Amino acid sequence: MARRFVVGHEDRVWLLALAGALPAVVLALWLLWRGDASPRVEWTWTTVIVLAALGFSGAARERVSRPLRTLANVLEAMREGDYSMRARPSGADDALGATMAEVNTLSGTLHAQRLGALEAMGLLRTLMDAIEVAIFAFDEGGRLQLVNREGLRLLGSPRVTPLYQTATALGLEGCLLGSVPRRVELRLPGGSGPRELRRGSFRQEGLSQRLVVLSDLRRALRDEERQAWQRLVRVLGHELNNSLAPIHSIAENLRKVSGRTPRAADFEEDLAQGLEVIARRSAALSRFMGAYAELARLPPPQLAPVSVRALLERVAGLELRAPVVVVPGPELGLMADEDQVEQALINLVRNAVDATRDSSGGVFLSAVAEGDTLVVRVLDEGPGLAETANLFVPFFTTKPQGSGIGLVLSRQIAEAHDGTLELKNRSDRTGCEALLRLPRQQTDV
Repeated sequence: MARRFVVGHEDRVWLLALAGALPAVVLALWLLWRGDASPRVEWTWTTVIVLAALGFSGAARERVSRPLRTLANVLEAMREGDYSMRARPSGADDALGATMAEVNTLSGTLHAQRLGALEAMGLLRTLMDAIEVAIFAFDEGGRLQLVNREGLRLLGSPRVTPLYQTATALGLEGCLLGSVPRRVELRLPGGSGPRELRRGSFRQEGLSQRLVVLSDLRRALRDEERQAWQRLVRVLGHELNNSLAPIHSIAENLRKVSGRTPRAADFEEDLAQGLEVIARRSAALSRFMGAYAELARLPPPQLAPVSVRALLERVAGLELRAPVVVVPGPELGLMADEDQVEQALINLVRNAVDATRDSSGGVFLSAVAEGDTLVVRVLDEGPGLAETANLFVPFFTTKPQGSGIGLVLSRQIAEAHDGTLELKNRSDRTGCEALLRLPRQQTDV
């Protein structure tokens, strides 16, 4: 196959320059050779004219090609990431000068953007290495593309970066699957224990990357455990002192009185009253410890289909001190532990009735579906909440005969069902609003 001959841009400029000069050269040579000059003069001028035409056309070719080669070199350097080269401006206000100036401006802009990107990447890497959270980035094939210092420590390779290894080889394949956020138990060369898993995605150089963030929960759990024990010891110590102090005082007085001879005339009466106080305080202490044991022994929920309307009507019928109005609504189904949810609603309704007994207000019970969530509302027309900071503190109560575990137990039941419990003052009038939110699944009831 014959090779195709291609004329370049510079050659076309040279040929065009020659074509433009050709008529003048032919005319000059025709006039020269038609004249009376000697052959020596004719050949001398012929050589001069031809060489001048060739020289000026070659200069035009070079004048056009040199700036283009300069621009090509600058653009090639920019493509390779070198923004230090600049084209020499012509100084004239023409198309070539404008082109040179724009290329120089573009190179300066890209240089500034590259510096900004490098500085931002440096800051990002410094922050990633400074935080005590393991960060990994995987590509679509599950190969490691980015890891910070904590991640290297967790993988057991603080000096060697295991880039481009698969998540399976690193023991992190489970972190790329499942719902997030969630708690995971990891056993890696650099450490094991509970960690909170979060995931995200981003794009780098046009390619999708999956970001995996692992937070160590051991320190937080230890702090929470220590605080829980401190609160427990403080509450138990307070209640035990409240009960044991009068028991000790009365028992000591009875011991002293019983040792006197002769005994006082009202000894029997004092003895009976003292024993009654001791029995009453002992019973109250027993109830307190029983209530705490009930709070600590809440079993996992046994999920089964529940008719929400029947559940609300049953809870309302159990309250005999005041009428509880069940607001009509659609028939809804729920997958839950019916006994536990009923106990939580009984506690909420009981608190609402207690709040309205002095104001003769009403109590209203309703349920609505908000997407995949069932929201049960308990509204009262009482004075509202004066103290909100300690609502869910175990054994904190403002009622004389209260145990302080009703709301705590109700919230524990809600969280065991992956739900929430919220208490707040009503916005439409005085009173309190309790919102029990539970995940809802469509079910036949």
